[in-house]
Amino acid sequence: MIKALSCCLALLLSCNAAAAAKLFDAHMHYNATDAAHYPPEQIIAIMDRYDVSHAVVTSNPPDLVKQLQLYSPERIIPLLGVYENPGDKENWTQDSSLPARIEEQLKEGGWQGIGELHLFADDRHSPVFYRIIELAGQYRIPLLLHTDPAVIDTLYEIVPDQPVIWAHAGSFPYPDLLADYLRRYPALSADLSVRDERIAPDGVISDAWYELLITHPDRFMVGIDTFSLSRWREYGEVARRIRQWVKQLPEETASKLLYGNAAALFNAKAEGSQY
Repeated sequence: MIKALSCCLALLLSCNAAAAAKLFDAHMHYNATDAAHYPPEQIIAIMDRYDVSHAVVTSNPPDLVKQLQLYSPERIIPLLGVYENPGDKENWTQDSSLPARIEEQLKEGGWQGIGELHLFADDRHSPVFYRIIELAGQYRIPLLLHTDPAVIDTLYEIVPDQPVIWAHAGSFPYPDLLADYLRRYPALSADLSVRDERIAPDGVISDAWYELLITHPDRFMVGIDTFSLSRWREYGEVARRIRQWVKQLPEETASKLLYGNAAALFNAKAEGSQY
């Protein structure tokens, strides 16, 4: 009943409040194809147009995110992508030269995380992955992992305190499973990119997700995930949908999902954090 009343009130207010709410995009890609169509100044203009205060950005090749950051140093949070070309997504765990390249790039400074890494159970014991885990710990930066529960278990057997962002709330984004993993691993958080239809069918947040998010309000972030050119064209509509279901949560929880949790993880400046 409490959840239903909260959602009804939020829906009545959502048109004005959701439109005004600043959003911290915790999952953005800026790859070579994107850069060919959207120069850095246009990306920042898109963020401005849709009230996106900051973005956690990874790119392929990795140096593109640094070029984007030059246009707005305080708003772009650069993650070190490990792929030089799209095919690397499938075979990076077998590339024994990769850890040395990553280490050299980390030495240059400025990187605030590593990822997005696509990795599943069969490759979870890869020496390449293990070395990247070591580097993340050495530089005290989070890992963004597109992965399944077996990989999360393996990582936390090795490094219990390593911050991990579980991209898309994992390969099996079920509220009960997520609640279990959040209880097991205090350093684990999740971004909810591309899960809007699952979380809020027809725009109304489901009971199971509502309970999960209010029970663990400090562990989730939102993201738009510009995985394709079409996603850039839909950026504003995706941001609108996210705001619509987030605003059905209690105000404090909504604020943390839209901005506060990502800002805390990346020590971002607090500008734009108010509704």
